[in-house]
Amino acid sequence: MNENTIIDRIKELLGEKVVEITLQRSRRIFLIVSPENLLETIRILKNDLGFYHISTISGVDRTKDFEILYHLANNQTSLTVRVSVSRENPEIQSVCEVIPGAILYERELQDMLGIKVINIPDPRPLVLPDDWQQGNYPLRKDWSYKSPEEKIPGEKQ
Repeated sequence: MNENTIIDRIKELLGEKVVEITLQRSRRIFLIVSPENLLETIRILKNDLGFYHISTISGVDRTKDFEILYHLANNQTSLTVRVSVSRENPEIQSVCEVIPGAILYERELQDMLGIKVINIPDPRPLVLPDDWQQGNYPLRKDWSYKSPEEKIPGEKQ
């Protein structure tokens, strides 16, 4: 199935749920959907179009909102599903019921950007230490790192 056939099929299966779909270059499709249509979109892409492989989920702080990118692939084509969520209420539905391997990426979204993933099977922190301060998200643009004060053994206070 070539890219144009995949695009036509996505439009047919998702209809009005497609906000935008573009062929960026050969074998590279970008699809934008609203957050409420994400789970159904992922299910259709996997079950009807063979996009079984999720290579990663990434997030971008765009200051006003967050963009979440689901990078999927089948045998011939890479497809990125893009979803935007508000900064005031950054939450998204887990896709683990369709693609169980997405859990690691979803946990990383929670740790690094503070995006709440609803119905995630295991919400424990993944990359940050257990004692990491709540509400402190390293990939947000407004995050700043304060280096701990260096202490030299034997130094006079």
